[in-house]
Amino acid sequence: MVTVALPDTWVYALRLPHDPRAARVARMTVRAALSGHGMGEVSDTVELLTSELVTNAYRHTRGPASLRLTALGDGRLRVGVWDSHPHIPAPFGGPPGDHVPPAPADAEGGRGLFLVQQHADSWGGWPLGGNLLGRGAGKLLWFEVGGR
Repeated sequence: MVTVALPDTWVYALRLPHDPRAARVARMTVRAALSGHGMGEVSDTVELLTSELVTNAYRHTRGPASLRLTALGDGRLRVGVWDSHPHIPAPFGGPPGDHVPPAPADAEGGRGLFLVQQHADSWGGWPLGGNLLGRGAGKLLWFEVGGR
């Protein structure tokens, strides 16, 4: 009998419209992919952090976003969210170990990136190149979990 072993590296990509429901679609996609690959133990954390990044993409841009899940092997997962705005917020644009303070208790927002730095093992951001008119192609924010 032949046994087929599933690879420990894989990639899923999803283009998200500029729509308030995009974060929900992203969470459902994350849950299905992680469950299907036996990574349910990180599902809650990844769903929360993905939802925060996709929500920020919706709130701070006027265009679509993209979600990319990449299993890097050894139980590590990288999640990247692209959007069309070029600004890379702290802590993503700062040096390794850069942190943002928690939002005030009475603030209505501002907790998403703090949650990423508290629950992800690593994170970062890259500006994406511009065109001949000097317009940028946005940015990619990413975080990794697992593999400890």
